[in-house]
Amino acid sequence: MLVKWIRCSVVDRHGFERGQRKWAGLLGEPGFRGQSGGWSRTRPDVAHVFAFWENRVFYDSFMARGHDRLAAGQSGMFRDMQVTLFERRFDVKTGFEPHFAEADVVRIAHSRVHEERAEHFVLMQQQVWNPAMAGSPGMLRGVFGEAPGNEFLALSLWKSSAERGKYRAAGAERLAARAQTETDVIALTGDVVELDPSWTV
Repeated sequence: MLVKWIRCSVVDRHGFERGQRKWAGLLGEPGFRGQSGGWSRTRPDVAHVFAFWENRVFYDSFMARGHDRLAAGQSGMFRDMQVTLFERRFDVKTGFEPHFAEADVVRIAHSRVHEERAEHFVLMQQQVWNPAMAGSPGMLRGVFGEAPGNEFLALSLWKSSAERGKYRAAGAERLAARAQTETDVIALTGDVVELDPSWTV
């Protein structure tokens, strides 16, 4: 599965939201699995969108045919758009499906990793971080993906930000020390996204 992560700074919030609802036109596209998104909890003008495709072939086909027509509805309403495509490596907790009905927030952890430490980083994601998240009440499911250049995305869905806050308070520093995160990672950024149900396709 291909995971597409889009983030941008929005200059016309109302217009952007109106345009975002038009992405319902993705329904029925071959290989399309789902899409959702919302606003950053820490930077209210930043929007995040997550799209899921069966594979790169279906995605490239859509980009060549239908993308520009749907995207036209948001022209001029944002700046600084960043788009990254990740190949799913494995799921966090149970089998990941891009369903968002029960989730209130999505947590993003985005890492750039030293090349010689990438294998160790992935192993620690499986052995340290995944069990800790999977054991947290309120954590629904997640997916871990990789992009070229030793770039990784851990995307997790939560019932509420309060539940996610308990997980964070439960010892992220201890987990990071155990996983040797500082040794592995060049840069680590994260965000908490409040999902807008009207953006879900």
